[in-house]
Amino acid sequence: MANIKQQVKRNITNEKRRLKNASFKSSVKTAVKNLEKLVAAGKKEEAVAAYNLACKKLDKALAKGIYHKNFVARNKSRLALLVNSIA
Repeated sequence: MANIKQQVKRNITNEKRRLKNASFKSSVKTAVKNLEKLVAAGKKEEAVAAYNLACKKLDKALAKGIYHKNFVARNKSRLALLVNSIA
């Protein structure tokens, strides 16, 4: 345990940020999983709407500094290929 006042405060803020980031990451993963389920079921229109939501969440996570830009680009590309693979 830190006994320097400034470090105690940093520990508290770091924990708050960790929880907020974990929550946001979880919502992104849920959006991606929902999209993958719709693609597996072959529902094109709903998959496109889910893709837009997933991209929005990924972009927001990038803006907040939660994910790296290459991670976001790779995931958006992968999801776009999935959606386009529906006949």
